[in-house]
Amino acid sequence: MRTLAVLFCSLVTLLSVGTVEAAAPDASVTVAMQKSGSEATLLGMFFHDHQLGWAVGSGGTILKTTDGGHKWKKVSSGTTSLLTAVYFRDAQRGWVVGANGTVRMSKDGGETWTVLIVSTQAPLYGIAFASPMKGWMVGGNGTILQTTDGGENWADQASGTSAGLYAIALTSEQQGIVVGALGTILTTADGGKNWATQVSQSSATFFDVAFADEANGWAVGNAGALFQTTDGGTHWIDRTLPCGRTCNKLTDLIRVRFTDPQQGWIVGEHGQILRTSDAGYNWVEETSPVKRSLMSLSFPRATAGWAGGEGGTIISINAAKK
Repeated sequence: MRTLAVLFCSLVTLLSVGTVEAAAPDASVTVAMQKSGSEATLLGMFFHDHQLGWAVGSGGTILKTTDGGHKWKKVSSGTTSLLTAVYFRDAQRGWVVGANGTVRMSKDGGETWTVLIVSTQAPLYGIAFASPMKGWMVGGNGTILQTTDGGENWADQASGTSAGLYAIALTSEQQGIVVGALGTILTTADGGKNWATQVSQSSATFFDVAFADEANGWAVGNAGALFQTTDGGTHWIDRTLPCGRTCNKLTDLIRVRFTDPQQGWIVGEHGQILRTSDAGYNWVEETSPVKRSLMSLSFPRATAGWAGGEGGTIISINAAKK
């Protein structure tokens, strides 16, 4: 299995302090397969609530569900480009991004999509909004784009790097954190007017970042990279997990989400699913029904989430909150 960094290249051109221990599986967690009706690699997923969600991926694929994933339907995107991320501001207005500067916008819940022209041909990997009007996209070659008019228009921001930027997390309209290739971590405290490079002391490629609140966040990446910040992204601590019950090498951790300061989830290579219920001091390796890599993750509420990945894989995750 190739690392996600190699996969991106090929598709687009595609505790105690000091240790984190994997614990036994949690019987309160139920993970089930769903039929997507697609063979596309699903790199992006977003659920507005426990019923309404979207998944995007290779070949311009956009899937939509209105019943919690029991049924998924394919929606025309108007492109065959690789789509890497999807975000909906509300139940009607959403965006997908992807290869070659692809951006599509929907104003009808993802039923139809219109082309948005942006000032880059770089691949775009991540999108998030801090408010109804202010949002950001990130991508290859250090690309950062910002909107201040609700996603109608997007303008360049200087990132100060040429590294690939794979994900962005926003904790307010002023504060944001971007992660990417070769240990890249950028932070802003002024709405993106300035982006500062933070020292991760790692050469890992970070694929995703998520914050539980303004101070506490996690970044995940290749070869099991798992880093924590407790000061809003200025300083980062290496919390990389040892091999768990089933691995003989550290697998890529691809997506991370926190539903509150205590509850968090990670998915990754070979169907790996990790859960914490104590703010990341311990991580449970849950039993996964798939061996294919999971590359997208969404939790609209603490007890219900979905993940997607290779070969059209979609799984639902239900867990009793501890």
